[in-house]
Amino acid sequence: MQTPTPPPDPISQTLSLISSAKTLPQTKSAHARAVLLGLRHSLTVTAALILSYSSSTSQTLFTLSPPHLRRSAFLWNTLVRARANSRAHADAFRAYNNMVRAGVRPDDRTFPFLLKACADSEAATRKGREAHASALKLGFTGDVFVSNTLLSFYGAAGGLRDSWRMFDEMRERDVVSWNSIISVFSDNGFLRESLESFLGLMRSGLAVNSVSLVSILRVCAAGDYGFFGRGVHRLALKVGLDSHVWVGNGLIDMYGKCGDLGSSVRVFRCMSEKSDVSWNSIMGAYVNAGCYSDCLSVLQGMLEADVEPNSITVSTLLPTLVELNLFNAGKEVHAHSIRRGATCDVFVNNSLIDLYGKSGRLDKASSVFAQMGSRNVVSWNAMIGNFAQNGAELKAMGLVKEMQSHGERPNSITFTNVLPACARVSSIKQGMQVHARSLRDGSCFDQLVSNALIDMYAKCGRLDLARHAFDVSERDQVSYNAIITAYAHSQHCSEALHLFSEMGLAGIVYDNISLVGALSACANLPAIKQGKEIHCACVRKLRNTHLFVANSILDMYIKCGRIDLARRVFDRMPVKDVASHNAMILGYGMRGELDAAIELFDAMEGGVVECDHVSYTAVLCACSHGGLIEEGKKYFARMVSEGVVAPTQTHYACMVDLLGRAGLVGEASELVRGMPFEADWNVWGALVGACRVHGEVEVGRWAAERLLELRPGHGGYYVLTSNMLRRVGDIV
Repeated sequence: MQTPTPPPDPISQTLSLISSAKTLPQTKSAHARAVLLGLRHSLTVTAALILSYSSSTSQTLFTLSPPHLRRSAFLWNTLVRARANSRAHADAFRAYNNMVRAGVRPDDRTFPFLLKACADSEAATRKGREAHASALKLGFTGDVFVSNTLLSFYGAAGGLRDSWRMFDEMRERDVVSWNSIISVFSDNGFLRESLESFLGLMRSGLAVNSVSLVSILRVCAAGDYGFFGRGVHRLALKVGLDSHVWVGNGLIDMYGKCGDLGSSVRVFRCMSEKSDVSWNSIMGAYVNAGCYSDCLSVLQGMLEADVEPNSITVSTLLPTLVELNLFNAGKEVHAHSIRRGATCDVFVNNSLIDLYGKSGRLDKASSVFAQMGSRNVVSWNAMIGNFAQNGAELKAMGLVKEMQSHGERPNSITFTNVLPACARVSSIKQGMQVHARSLRDGSCFDQLVSNALIDMYAKCGRLDLARHAFDVSERDQVSYNAIITAYAHSQHCSEALHLFSEMGLAGIVYDNISLVGALSACANLPAIKQGKEIHCACVRKLRNTHLFVANSILDMYIKCGRIDLARRVFDRMPVKDVASHNAMILGYGMRGELDAAIELFDAMEGGVVECDHVSYTAVLCACSHGGLIEEGKKYFARMVSEGVVAPTQTHYACMVDLLGRAGLVGEASELVRGMPFEADWNVWGALVGACRVHGEVEVGRWAAERLLELRPGHGGYYVLTSNMLRRVGDIV
């Protein structure tokens, strides 16, 4: 005879209905069923309903429950848990306080629920310590579950020392305890301590779980500990957790951030199950390795696998499109993000700001920024950087002030973005304000900020402040390059060479900027001996063939009067640009070797290198110094007629000087009268000088009046005018 199946337990059925309810009507339906079945006084059913309802309804349900249900901690714990889950932290604390006032003794589940609320609330550190004291008084700190939640609470509250003390005093530890201390150390930047804690877990004999592996893989990724990460990978294979999708995602991310793209790809391909995080992680690995086209291939594979891209996908994809200059594709991604509602995500918006800023569309970047519902410091920094890099320096500086008025604190990236803007507009006042702010919060000790300060002060003409910033900062290659370049373009060129030598003694490797700065100092002194030594250093380091370095060597030899050595360097250069030719033409012109200068210029016009405005200035100066009137006229006429280079004030000044030296003052004055724009002080000064030499007092008076109108405070021009008039006997 078959045994009859027992009827289903109504309590179990009701609990199942309550737990499966996803909406408020479903919860109310389950509640009505419990009432009909006479279960409203059931402790477990009442607790399940409290957890399912919203905060206010939970409180009502708790209050209406029979008094005998509230005599134990179970229902009180449920209320605290419900309030904590709905992030009504103050209500959770209030429920706990009412429980204590009602004389109900907390149990081993009370404190974990309460401490979770404390950990989630930034303002609940004091309440958490109070709970710790109560747990200690009632003897619950020996319970591993309570101790783990205390450990998590102190970790969330930023109390690293308290977390470690709590962990150290635990009489019993499980894998959760070790995972918690690993995460606490990692979250506070103590990566090596996290690694040591993981090794401690291994020595404890406890079995690691997927959380252990994922936590330590994040540490390996953050600290570039690829060797340790590979060991973790072998451990995952050994314990059979390598097939866990979370562990696989952690391995992809770790290998990608540690620069081992091949291993990252192999892990991805071997995963039997992939989530959207898996696809996003491998995309991030390709981006980190600079393989931007491969990143697009991964996106295509993601779509073919019917995996929906999310906001992380979009924020990874947009920088890839920036690097590939696919700005139109970026606009399409923006449109897709709007349709999918992804533009509510701050990371997507930050990537869009970066995309539009780097494509030169400041209007679109500003529009995205203005429409953002929430911004973080990255949003502000992205906009400040965009303004600074696209010629809107004043807007960049104004945005730093606006950022602070919105309650956001500038950080080292903010200062690094805005200081070059201050330098470009020579705003020393704004730069000093940024410096003062960086001193207050300690950002001035950041290497990037200190280097930006050195550069800003140097470009604003305050070499003393640049040197002070250099002296008090930690020095690297960029620091030395900035200060050497600043001194090389000042009256203290010898100090640039001293710092160049100091840089080498400090073991810092010279780069092209260091060498160019030192060569410029040698050229300006001039210092041929040191220049030759630096030239030799360039040859030893195989940098003499670099175009900028070679041009600096040329310039140094020319300014030191060794045109022969300059020509030898010029002839051996594998690549020559317009600056190389211009330097040689100017050098030959100053030395009076006019045939060589004109030969080089004619070669440029013949198609060797395209001429620029400096090329014409150089050849006109050479013609002027050599008295080559017809050649000068020919080159000037060709420049004007062919329109290759638009004539500038400097070109007209050269022509006035050329004609004036030959005594053709009338022709020079007619040239000035026919200029397509108002002559500047260079042109008028050249004409006054010609009149002084040749005694052309009428033209000289006219030119002198215009010159003194333009530069009334320049004493040298008054002397020039006086000498001109004295020469023709106009004044005694």
